[in-house]
Order: sequence, then C-alpha cells, then structure tokens
Amino acid sequence: MVRPGASRKDLASTLNAAYARGLLSENTLSHRLDLLFENGLLDVSDLVGDLNWRGRRRHWQTRIRSLFATTARALTGTIEASAAEPPRLLALDWSGGQHELIAGRDPTCDLVLTPGSVSRRHARLLFRDGGWVIQDLESRNGTEVNGVAVGRCELRPGDHVILGDEHLLID
Repeated sequence: MVRPGASRKDLASTLNAAYARGLLSENTLSHRLDLLFENGLLDVSDLVGDLNWRGRRRHWQTRIRSLFATTARALTGTIEASAAEPPRLLALDWSGGQHELIAGRDPTCDLVLTPGSVSRRHARLLFRDGGWVIQDLESRNGTEVNGVAVGRCELRPGDHVILGDEHLLID
C-alpha cells in the first residue's frame, strides 16, 4: 500500500540529492520544493526531468532482474507498457483542507487539463471521511482508475487515473 504523500517525499529526496551533488542551486531547489508541496497537478518532468545521474555501472545480473521485474509489472497491469510519457502527479490534500475539486478543460475548473479528449467538466473529486472519491461527470471519454472504467470510485495514493487522454498518478 502506498502512503499519502509518498511520491512527493520521493521527489523531495531526489531534489535534495541533486542539490547535494551540485546539480541544483539553492534558489532552484527552493523553487522546485515550493512547486512540489503546493497542492495540485504536478508535471514530474518539470521538477526532475532535467536531472541526469551518473550512477555506478550495474552488474549484468542486476540489469536482467530489473528488466524481468519491469516486464512482469507491465503484464500484470501495475504499469502501462505503452505509456509514451509518465503520468502527471496529482498531489491531493489528504488532511481535509479541500473538500471538492472539479477537473476538466474549462479554465474555471480547479484542475485545468488541456487535452481535447478531456471534457469541459470531466470529473469531480470529493474528500469524504478521510479519503478522496472521484466521480465522472458524464464525460464523453470517461474516467478510468487503474485501467477500469468508473462512474464513482474511491482513490488511494498510487492509483493511476485516466481522464480522456490525461494520465494522472494520485499522491
């Protein structure tokens, strides 16, 4: 089970490591951490996409194990094998500070999504009893959670949500 905020914590660790290795200035680190911990929709590639790590060479057996693990996750549906780009991170407030968000193409939505396959008012996210629920608002292209079309569904950290062609990872 993925804990709320785990993806943001991992991204913060990555940014701190980049700062420690001299890849980021103090101002850039501060700016990116501010972006990371604001609630809302995050493009992970904007935060860490420009960071290149020069790691140790891995032993060939480790590389093969990693390849098998990735293939197994793709076959079991844990990850999407055909995804062209990583999903955007949707950082939700799990403390109850927000109670409702509307996602869609319309500029008045709380989460503005740009693909044309996203309806003007595509889905509603409701905070209820310590958790988030997503409700499709009769959108044209539907809403999926972890590969299953849903009308209304409880969300958990680590869930993959698809609104039209927009891929989101819940944090």
